Amino acid sequence: MTPMLLGQLVEYPTKYSPDILCAMQRSETRIELGIVGDLPFHGEDSWNGWELTWLDTTGKPVIATVSIRVDAESPGIVESKSLKLYLGSLSTTRYGSASDVEQVISTDLENIVGSPVEIDIFPGADPTFGAVSSLPGTCVDDLPFQNVRDQVDASLLSATGKTVEDELHSHLLRSLCPITNQPDIGSVLIRYKGPRISPSSFLNYIVSFRQHHDFHEACVERMFLDIKGQCNPRQLTVHAFYNRRGGMDINPFRSDCETDPQELRLWRQ
Repeated sequence: MTPMLLGQLVEYPTKYSPDILCAMQRSETRIELGIVGDLPFHGEDSWNGWELTWLDTTGKPVIATVSIRVDAESPGIVESKSLKLYLGSLSTTRYGSASDVEQVISTDLENIVGSPVEIDIFPGADPTFGAVSSLPGTCVDDLPFQNVRDQVDASLLSATGKTVEDELHSHLLRSLCPITNQPDIGSVLIRYKGPRISPSSFLNYIVSFRQHHDFHEACVERMFLDIKGQCNPRQLTVHAFYNRRGGMDINPFRSDCETDPQELRLWRQ
């Protein structure tokens, strides 16, 4: 494994380079969130790569998209820049089939994250992967905005009344990469059963992430813990859909009641 590549000037690999992959341990950010021992949720991180290419046995280029799914219980996650460079390194290598490429990627990534990784490759230019969808539930983005915070503030969240089942979403999610300070832009959906969460409080809370430095996965886990702690839902799902950068988008999913995330591709992805 290489040292973390984020924020570093790195030469683009010209041949297959599995050694460029770099792991980050989930425990480092989870300890900061107070997560020790059993996880209070389950879920996965779904990565969609839109620029995958390799050569067939004659040397002719093949284009494809790739879906990568990593269980939230895996000890590690792959550092995003190293993954993009790694996938790009496949472009000059010859493979007999898409299934051969799937096997190579899954083996290399499993060695990095320490658990099984699900890989699906969709060759060709047909739109068989990820038709554009809309998020379910109520969008809170047009509600009156009352608070401007420069740090995440769980106390902005509020919930009252009898138990309801509801879905809220926002497209105003913005956080910052803790290494490069670059903005990560996306959308977030929550689905819950419990006291009614005030939609305006959810809006104010999501906006409070705008200057928050953390990785995508840690942001979603913080949201899950904050909503659980402040609003006391019996059941909760948090699913973020970050815009693509460098040909990849990342979609962390955490839930204490659902096992299979909705496979949605949003208009900005």
